[in-house]
Amino acid sequence: MIHQEMLIGGHFIGGVCDYATGKSVIRSPWDGATVGSAAEGGWSEMEGAISAAHDAFQTWRFSSSSDRAALLQRVSKLITERRQELADLMRAEIGKPVTLALGEVDRVAITFAEAARCAALIEPVSMPLDGDPRGVHYRAQVLRQPVGPIFGIVPYNWPINLAAHKIAPALAAGATIIVKPSPLSPLSTYALARIIHEAGAPDGVMNCLLVEPSVAERAIGDPRVKMLSFTGSPAVGWALKAKFPSKRVVLELGGNASAIVCASADLQKAAPRLATGAFAYAGQICISVQHILVERSRYEEVRARLLDEVSRMPVGDPSRPEVVCGPMISETAAERVIEWVEEADVAGATVLTGGTREGTMIAPTILENVPDTVRLANEEVFGPVVSLEPFDSLEHAIGRVNRSRYGIHASVFTEDGDERKMAADRLEVGGVVFNDSPTVRFDNLPYGGVKESGFGREGVRYAIEEMTELKSLVSRID
Repeated sequence: MIHQEMLIGGHFIGGVCDYATGKSVIRSPWDGATVGSAAEGGWSEMEGAISAAHDAFQTWRFSSSSDRAALLQRVSKLITERRQELADLMRAEIGKPVTLALGEVDRVAITFAEAARCAALIEPVSMPLDGDPRGVHYRAQVLRQPVGPIFGIVPYNWPINLAAHKIAPALAAGATIIVKPSPLSPLSTYALARIIHEAGAPDGVMNCLLVEPSVAERAIGDPRVKMLSFTGSPAVGWALKAKFPSKRVVLELGGNASAIVCASADLQKAAPRLATGAFAYAGQICISVQHILVERSRYEEVRARLLDEVSRMPVGDPSRPEVVCGPMISETAAERVIEWVEEADVAGATVLTGGTREGTMIAPTILENVPDTVRLANEEVFGPVVSLEPFDSLEHAIGRVNRSRYGIHASVFTEDGDERKMAADRLEVGGVVFNDSPTVRFDNLPYGGVKESGFGREGVRYAIEEMTELKSLVSRID
């Protein structure tokens, strides 16, 4: 069993771990085995972290882009060297199937390497003034400067990659950061913090500590903290934005992603990609496929192919490399998902497969005829559940997707160029994936949602833009 400590001002601090109550003791969602314990702090520790981040910012902001890039490259290298160790920790801590966990580690290494390449983005950029007759006497540059200390809140489902998407661009930009891990996955996020420290991050540049929500909220309100980068539920994210209206904020929130399957689609390729997109990591992904809309002429074939895919899908023990769908994070989460399925069933939906639970394991579940009034139709299920629905025209399908108050990703399976253009132009989402699941994300692209799914953008280069201020420099030369 391991014990992970907080990182505050370059020092690892034990904090509080109450074995009697189970507080900060992490148990595997797969078999209940104790994985380890995590230090938890209070306001005193948070005050120390804010002070450390504030003090470190006074020098880190003036560090050279080459020094920042070198640090980020060292982090990327260490992550790659500890690939299996990090993946095994996530597999044990959150039940993420080990093959998916290895994929997450690989993405983290890529994210830090990309941040190293992007560090030069905050170097001054010369701007032409020849469009104005007065410009002959002037030279201009535009400079990006870091906003200051950033507070990052990370969810459980991607405990190192979503942390990396806050930490890496912050360090590249010359900002400092305080990260609050999820209480469900602090060990993995703490492990990433330790790697960053070992790579040579100056004291106070990166701080990581688990605290209660009330402590985190107090920290966000501290005037020394200049920005909040939050990934989590829409209710909490929008509430924080409303409470701190003058604070710079990036919100990455929930979704209920749809996939549209047109008659022209290659179903032999589409079916396995849709099944994986719906049920990988038990659907605990904010861009997991929750709704599949199929052109009516191909509906029966898609349904049959999906049921066949599910019947052959490896599920269960996340330590088995072939497993795609493992456990939910907790029995409470699993109970909620089944409650939603049962609600839809009672309201008239047809459960084609699944809909059963054993502990934290939910069988991959496919429904059809889901009424518009139930939670499965409108909310983010965050579980291994997908609904099927036929459509008669692409315009109608796009309208069904756009009816949602969420909008991170959607996908469209089509071989028709006009259909691609219509979907790209009309879908009200942050990103459209063609001929694959909406779960596809490349970490150098802008990522974020519209409507209630978010505010601002992540993706390394775009996060750097969020974490910096623009300053114009104009010099008269005569």
